[in-house]
Amino acid sequence: MNNPDYHFVHPQFKLNGFHLSEDDLCRIAYSFIKEGEPFERAVGDFLLDWFDQRNYIEMQTSGTTGAPKMIQVDKQAMVHSAMATGNFFDLQPGIRVLHCLPTQFVAGKMMLVRAFILGWDMDLVSPASNPLERNYNSYDFAAMVPLQAQQSLEKLQQIKKIILGGAKVSESLSKQLSVLPIAIYETYGMTETITHIAAKKIGEEAFTTLPDVRISEDDRHCLVIDPYVICNEPVLTNDVVEIVDDKHFIWLGRYDNVINSGGVKLFPEQIEEKLSSKIQRRFFVKGMPDEKLGQKLVLVIEGEPMEIDDKIFSKLGKFEKPKDILFVPHFAETVSGKVIRDKTLEEAV
Repeated sequence: MNNPDYHFVHPQFKLNGFHLSEDDLCRIAYSFIKEGEPFERAVGDFLLDWFDQRNYIEMQTSGTTGAPKMIQVDKQAMVHSAMATGNFFDLQPGIRVLHCLPTQFVAGKMMLVRAFILGWDMDLVSPASNPLERNYNSYDFAAMVPLQAQQSLEKLQQIKKIILGGAKVSESLSKQLSVLPIAIYETYGMTETITHIAAKKIGEEAFTTLPDVRISEDDRHCLVIDPYVICNEPVLTNDVVEIVDDKHFIWLGRYDNVINSGGVKLFPEQIEEKLSSKIQRRFFVKGMPDEKLGQKLVLVIEGEPMEIDDKIFSKLGKFEKPKDILFVPHFAETVSGKVIRDKTLEEAV
């Protein structure tokens, strides 16, 4: 089957155990909006938007490629994205799938689109931090954020194949996931590309692009996702990468996070990965103005001040050790739970 119309609902599609048509989904949507839980109301809103007369969906970007803004995403492009995901991960009609992401954001919307376009048997649950708690069903596929995987470690084997997105998978979590006898992938993408455009198995270094995705880099060495069937124009990212070949790239860090300390470029994300198993609280590293170095590296930790053993920095390179350690009672966050580093740093003590 090649690129069905976006009004298509696969005859094998099920939601919470029931075969549903387009008309059924619209009725369910009204019921969710009127009587459902908050996460169900978001599903209802999306379903009504999907089956209306417009050929696009309005979404707010996360701010990955610039300031958050409302964009119009073509529904047929979302269908193509769903088909590409199905082909890349070999997700066939009739598989049993868990939907545990918030539908307010693109990843949650795309799980629904994939389900009724590809013909999945989908269980819809609240997007809680531990979506498998009190759930003993077995699934072929699920999409999660890393926090959900972390909180569900003891039960993840109920799912044969998992994709993780929304945040980077830490080194410590990667090690815990790598010993599980299931297929787990970290994905790369954003709202502008209609969720992921590349993925890598846990433990691998380079991302592999999905079918028909073309990549390059700009003069900052940031990833450029060239026009293809999902994007009408190039998507310019702030992600510094090393392009291995036309289908593979290695993510190094965010350009806007890079710290120039005494002429040495430091990537916070790489330093944070080395510290991820040493600090049990949430933390990040960032550059602050410094007369001598231009920028100095500081470590920012959430919570009350505590003693820090210098041994936790043993894995860091000569220039990667923080010059100062700051504490913030609570990190500032976006609505999707991403830490706002600049705003957080303003409140550091």
